[in-house]
Amino acid sequence: MNLKIIVISALLTLITNSHSAAQGMPVYDNTNFISLAKSLLESAKQTSELLKTVEFLKEQKENIQKVNDVLKQLKAVREMANNNQRLFDIVQNDLRELLYSPYIKPHEINRVSDSFNAIIENSLEDLDFIDQILSSDYLKMTDAERATILKEKELKSKEMVVEIEQKTRRYREIISFREMQDRINNREINY
Repeated sequence: MNLKIIVISALLTLITNSHSAAQGMPVYDNTNFISLAKSLLESAKQTSELLKTVEFLKEQKENIQKVNDVLKQLKAVREMANNNQRLFDIVQNDLRELLYSPYIKPHEINRVSDSFNAIIENSLEDLDFIDQILSSDYLKMTDAERATILKEKELKSKEMVVEIEQKTRRYREIISFREMQDRINNREINY
């Protein structure tokens, strides 16, 4: 019986000692740790998605800029085509009228023709240059550089239209002045 008492008391001592030591140990809540880990994983996924979205938006911005450059090119080319058509129409219709006028002197015909031809030849050279720029990788140009050159050529074509209109107006004024002068010099005098 003594042995039984010693064994029971030793067990009680161990149980009470282990129980008393266990009360001072901190207790960790695993659910908070697991929710923190889940939250960090979710944040990492969202950050990854945001980075993908930012990259996508950058690509779309570049695409929009490329489209804008192409549209600028198309608009400039269309405007140049319209300007060149106006040049050809003016030369075809107005030049014939000017050259067939009886008030243009024979030695002036070549000078008038040459001034109009120079403008038309310049216009045709610009069209050939534009065709080269648009049809090939002309010196590995970017769309923005092409758009800049096209814009310059468009302005030049507008200047050519203005120049040819001024020349046409000037020659018409000369013809009108000479016609008036002829009427005055050849009028009948009724005294």
